[in-house]
Amino acid sequence: MTELLTAAQMRAIEEAAISSGEVTGLELMERAGRGVVAAIFEEWPELAGAERGASPSRSPGYLEQEEARRAVVLCGPGNNGGDGFVVARLLRELGWAVEVFLYGDPERLPADARVNYERWLGMGEVNGWDDLAIRRRFEDDETGEQLLIVDALFGTGLTRAMPDDTSEMWRGFMPSALGMNAHSTGMDRFVAVDFPSGICSDSGKDFGALPTHLTVTFHRAKVGHFMWDGCLNYGGAIGCHKVVVKDIGLDKRRVQRSVTLLDRPTVAISKVGGAHKFTHGHALILSGPAGRTGAARLTARGALRIGAGLVTLGVPGAAQLEVAAQVTAVMLRHIEDGAGLAGVLGDARITALCLGPGLGVERAAELVAAAVRAEHAPYVVLDADALTAIAAHAELFGALHDRCVLTPHGGEFARLFPDIAEKLATPAVRGPAYSKVDATRAAAARCGAVVLFKGPDTVIAHPDGRCSVNAAVYDRAAPWLATAGAGDVLAGFITGLLARGFAPMQAAETGAWLHVECARRFGPGLIAEDLPEQLPGVFRDLGL
Repeated sequence: MTELLTAAQMRAIEEAAISSGEVTGLELMERAGRGVVAAIFEEWPELAGAERGASPSRSPGYLEQEEARRAVVLCGPGNNGGDGFVVARLLRELGWAVEVFLYGDPERLPADARVNYERWLGMGEVNGWDDLAIRRRFEDDETGEQLLIVDALFGTGLTRAMPDDTSEMWRGFMPSALGMNAHSTGMDRFVAVDFPSGICSDSGKDFGALPTHLTVTFHRAKVGHFMWDGCLNYGGAIGCHKVVVKDIGLDKRRVQRSVTLLDRPTVAISKVGGAHKFTHGHALILSGPAGRTGAARLTARGALRIGAGLVTLGVPGAAQLEVAAQVTAVMLRHIEDGAGLAGVLGDARITALCLGPGLGVERAAELVAAAVRAEHAPYVVLDADALTAIAAHAELFGALHDRCVLTPHGGEFARLFPDIAEKLATPAVRGPAYSKVDATRAAAARCGAVVLFKGPDTVIAHPDGRCSVNAAVYDRAAPWLATAGAGDVLAGFITGLLARGFAPMQAAETGAWLHVECARRFGPGLIAEDLPEQLPGVFRDLGL
């Protein structure tokens, strides 16, 4: 698992290392600059090729060295600008033509940044900031040379809207919202140091963002790198196109209340040898009325495929024939109302229950009440109509407990937690802005249950403050999940894992991660029915 940090947590780590004598701020700045240059050459190896004028063998899209090795470094008034001066110096030492522009007063630079400013002055000049003049200079450039443009303006330190004269100049360099591939012939390359200036590093919210092809950050990725607003996906206009983390030699100890980026299951998924079906749990999925049973059937299939030993659909009488004609390995049980559910839950072998998919809001209220108030309550996944019913009945919200997992999308989250959702939706004016992580943690603490807030940046939070992000962004993007029924399958994955004995947080994390992997394995053309059928292949890929 990967740790994600806020800007404040990262500053605390750096300050502790400097205070302890482990490293100086100047050394950290040098390591950061070297990390940026290394990442640039790793991303575009042709830029690190032979000396100028040489003619190495070319691959398609290879840029002439004479054209490729020209850089513009935009330095800001803080330590991010200091990193930029290091980058400029290192590129100049490698023979690049480098122009440096400073936003702000050099006399007010922090001490370490000032040292690197002076070092750069020993080999080149620092241009003052004149937005209009700079834009005209590059708009009128007839050399045809491609530029490497480095954003070292604000990084993680910006806590307010971008100044107009910085964002306008950046857009003067950029003809479109990074619509062209950064590996295309003739394309300028845009690189951010630590974080694209104009995005809140804690929330990913836009302060007037400068988009980039490559973002190079240090020690750990930041929360905002994986929040949807901060990720440039599917033609988006702001944010990071790709994030690379470079080690700068800091202590690897975890910090309190960090966020976990899910990169594979947190616990073992394989079944125990020599066991029987009840060893792996019995999941009960409640179905809606006739004509609305498809969602529950998708949920049941997901629970069965992920390894629940038995899966039963609880079906009202009028829908039993419809469901019986559609299922085989999934069993049927007649459950008409709350009293019927309460009677079934007397069977202690039922270890997990899912309510919501296709259930109908009126029916859901009665069934949710029976489920969360059962004397020997199993783990309960609450999705779709169950969430709407809970939002409309304060007594149901108050009955939630730590054996529940709530799986809202944005609209359902707003109905359940309207004040939190309003705070999250408020446009960012100052930072650190209120983030989806903050919102999900607050929601979990309020309801006393695990909350899985769905989206490309799915956030999962426990009432005790633990939090993780399942990010389907960058090279893990899975846009095919935007299909009817995909959420029902996710509810089934989580229910099946709960039935097997996974703790609620583990079940939500593991189910969400596998859900994305199934979509990625299938690819374009995915429909919800395909998701459970990808699990065996995903398990094989994991070596299970």
